[in-house]
Amino acid sequence: MTAEHPVWRAAIGTVLFVVIAPGSVVGVAPWLILRWAPTSALPEWLRWVSLVPLVPAAFLLVDSFVRFVTRGRGTPAPIAPPSSLVVSGFYRWARNPMYAAIILVVLGEALLFRSLALLLYAAVLWLVFHLFVLLYEEPHLRGTFGQPYDEYVRSVPRWIPRPRKGEAR
Repeated sequence: MTAEHPVWRAAIGTVLFVVIAPGSVVGVAPWLILRWAPTSALPEWLRWVSLVPLVPAAFLLVDSFVRFVTRGRGTPAPIAPPSSLVVSGFYRWARNPMYAAIILVVLGEALLFRSLALLLYAAVLWLVFHLFVLLYEEPHLRGTFGQPYDEYVRSVPRWIPRPRKGEAR
């Protein structure tokens, strides 16, 4: 990182952002929803199935946040964005792995707590993320990074991961 933006500053900003934003989305909001509609008639065995989305989502989130600090030289927060376009790691296969990971966490929580209300919350959350990406994030990234971002958009899908052209499967 440059002298103006030391890596420790981006790391601290990212940790604060993670606690406030994703922490609220995957921690506080589900807790509030569960207080309103604690559990449902979903079967007990779904608690074990909850590990299927939770474990990879945790890895995906940590990897994405670390890349924003080390590769992007910034944070995921819009007030302190990366100065470099992040296209490595999971960003090679999908443009929004952080949002996808957050949705996976909420889906895992829905299974863990057997909550139909959390399943609905996950669907609403995806819609909110999708609209944010379309209306703010993509135009902003296009304006910030220009041609490299346009090339990235052409070669990497928004949500559903797939190997990039020419990459081994």
